[in-house]
Amino acid sequence: MNIVFLALVAIAFAVSATAEWGGRAGAMEHLTAATLSAAEGAVPLALGLVGIMALFLGLMKVAEAGGLLVATARLLAPLLKRLFPEIPPGHPAMGAMVMNVAANLLGLGNAATPFGIRAMEKLNTLNPFKGTASNAMVLFLAINTASVTIFPTKVVALRAVTGSSDPAAVVAPTLVATLAAAVVAVLAARWLQPFSPLPAAAAPPVNDEHVIELRDSPLWASLAALAGVLALIPLLAWKGKEFGPWIIPALVVGLLAFGLARRVRIYEVFVEGAREGFEVAVRIIPYLVAILVAVGMFRASGAMDMVLAPLGRLTAPLGVPAEALAMAAMRTLSGSGSYGLLADYMRDPSIGPDSYAGLLLGTIYGSTETTFYVLAVYFGAVGVRSIRHALAAGLIADLAGLAAAAAACRLFSPWA
Repeated sequence: MNIVFLALVAIAFAVSATAEWGGRAGAMEHLTAATLSAAEGAVPLALGLVGIMALFLGLMKVAEAGGLLVATARLLAPLLKRLFPEIPPGHPAMGAMVMNVAANLLGLGNAATPFGIRAMEKLNTLNPFKGTASNAMVLFLAINTASVTIFPTKVVALRAVTGSSDPAAVVAPTLVATLAAAVVAVLAARWLQPFSPLPAAAAPPVNDEHVIELRDSPLWASLAALAGVLALIPLLAWKGKEFGPWIIPALVVGLLAFGLARRVRIYEVFVEGAREGFEVAVRIIPYLVAILVAVGMFRASGAMDMVLAPLGRLTAPLGVPAEALAMAAMRTLSGSGSYGLLADYMRDPSIGPDSYAGLLLGTIYGSTETTFYVLAVYFGAVGVRSIRHALAAGLIADLAGLAAAAAACRLFSPWA
């Protein structure tokens, strides 16, 4: 991460300095303003996460106290243990990862982030190399970067607002693209693992988590649960717009009711979890400042445009126009920035929501993740400084998601 941080900043400075010396007056002044603006924006962003993290970590604490996370982890253990052999059966990390994946499945990025942070915290208790990402942490981040999504809520809503005749048309290509990205993410994380080995020796991990020894559920039960999730696809594609506003309120009521039925003191437990959410949000502020400043400088200097413009001319014949590359790059760097860019494209009469380009742009937004932001937040929350091959695996997954999005849109789009 040290090299990435310096590279983004140094390239931005070099491009702006060259422009200033080349006669483009104000280039360095613009870079200065962008740098300060990015630093100022990091704190409100982190504070804006406080309420969301407090809410969902409070709910997760209730679910954990009631045994829901352990039960869910047990159900999926036959599948998950093949991906994460380092994690003991019944460990809370499994349940936290399941909740994170479930939130991503429904396109609830705001809910997925607190669950992902909690998963990283639990994984860190099993990590003997504090400050260095373990193999399980890298793999989890790569899978999170792929962000398998059944229903991209925000994209469907934006398409509806901008006048699409079929707002849910993005559902099928997004699912295909995210599944492809997830498979590539797992393979990349495994393949790159030997190239960034862990330290030779370390003390055994200090794990004070309460691990419940459970027998795995039978494989057929796991496959049945997976089939049930996949069965939601046609339902969400058909009635996703109507169901979308119900998801979060139903989640809040359902988890609290479950906790109460399990005799959990839901108010006290919720407050305890919410307090942890507040502490995490404050703890990640320095990491957000660092990554947002680097990304802001890289964008403001024009370096990103310099890279994407010639690439766009090469990829356009393959069905990936320059706008798609800009969306993919922006999505990797900034969630809010990429959503704003998508909104601009959807309102552009030359693109609009009901076109191949419009469908592709929405699919890219729904099928890739803000890799640099996720790296900064998830690893920053547990003090990881050596990220090993996590960035490479995440970017490979992003690239696979872009390629799969283009192929899926050509398959499913009536405008292709």
